[in-house]
Amino acid sequence: MDRPALRGATIVFTTAVGVLLLDRLTKAWAERSLTDAPVDLIDGVLTLRFTTNTGGAFSLLPDAPWFFAAASIVACLVIAVMAFRPRPRLHAVAFGLILAGALGNLLDRALRAPGMRGDVVDFIDLHVWPVFNVADVAIVAGVLLLASGALRSEHHDGSAGAAPGEREAGRHA
Repeated sequence: MDRPALRGATIVFTTAVGVLLLDRLTKAWAERSLTDAPVDLIDGVLTLRFTTNTGGAFSLLPDAPWFFAAASIVACLVIAVMAFRPRPRLHAVAFGLILAGALGNLLDRALRAPGMRGDVVDFIDLHVWPVFNVADVAIVAGVLLLASGALRSEHHDGSAGAAPGEREAGRHA
């Protein structure tokens, strides 16, 4: 395996492990500390409140936890396989964040009830958004990093919408 591929995989998996640990620790803390009473950090803006979610993002499809478990498993497998390809550091971090988020919520589903039917622990309440957790933040941040990297790449090389051969011809012209 070449060095860039190994470096990319190291970044993906190191990011994933660190964020996954943070997710597991904060969920355990929330379940232990917030079940009796929420904590207002910024009155009317930010509250730490223990809740659970059987569905996916925004509590969608609450009766289909298997769907989100399957999607998480597929995402984790794809990222694990793709981790060993050379890529920019920003992309490696983004994939690590997405992997951590998918694993964090998948672990909740697997460990909190049999048959992947466990509820996902949520505890960050912004009052204008559904309650979420560190895994959710990681997924969103990873997707945003990938999108921003793609936009910067298109803007930088001027190849937005060009076919691969046209991009190469444009660089050498």
